[in-house]
Amino acid sequence: MSQADVAAWFDATYRRRGLRYLRPRRAYPIFVQLLGLPPGGRILDVACGPGLLLCAALERGHPSAGVDISPEAVALAHELVPAADVRLGNAEQLPFEDGSFDGVTCLGSIERFLDRERALREILRVARSGARFCFLVRNADTLVWRFWRQGLGRREVQGHQDAQSIDQWRALFERCGFAVECVLPDQWPRARFRQLLPWWRPRPGRTEPIARPLLPLRWCNELVFVLRRAGDPRR
Repeated sequence: MSQADVAAWFDATYRRRGLRYLRPRRAYPIFVQLLGLPPGGRILDVACGPGLLLCAALERGHPSAGVDISPEAVALAHELVPAADVRLGNAEQLPFEDGSFDGVTCLGSIERFLDRERALREILRVARSGARFCFLVRNADTLVWRFWRQGLGRREVQGHQDAQSIDQWRALFERCGFAVECVLPDQWPRARFRQLLPWWRPRPGRTEPIARPLLPLRWCNELVFVLRRAGDPRR
């Protein structure tokens, strides 16, 4: 498996499915909100795809940048969100200067990185002192992963689809220099039903309700980690 293999898989996927491969646009503002940045705080989305998180960030007044390994995704992002600084690049060698961002997101992609520790240290490198981080990751302890993805061979091998347990994710982040502030269930499963009502749909600047776990987090297919740099004070 190589970076070129992963990029080729995503190129083919975006050519075939476009934005249909991802969640709808209204699923992304909550991740910007969870960063808790002051107005004007600059956000980087690592593995930004076609730029749906960047759209949400700009709508909430945050200058934004993105990076993705897929040329097809970067081309889509340039069309969808031309005001964002979107670059072709690898998360393991981010094409940005040290201390450039107040917040960094990475949604559904850390488990696909070939060298996660190097990518996470790169994320810290480009983040300013006091920066905040929000990562969406896949949970390896669920029936969906163990039996559907692994047991029945439904993993996207060329796209390097992977997962870890909650404890493994926490240990990885802490080993790479992060402090975990909270772990939440994926917000979209409940929000998708709530947002069927027009008055609950995300709007720029509006605080959205945070879904707290109704069941043990180990049963959630995907997990949201909100983090800061180890040693920085909690907000």
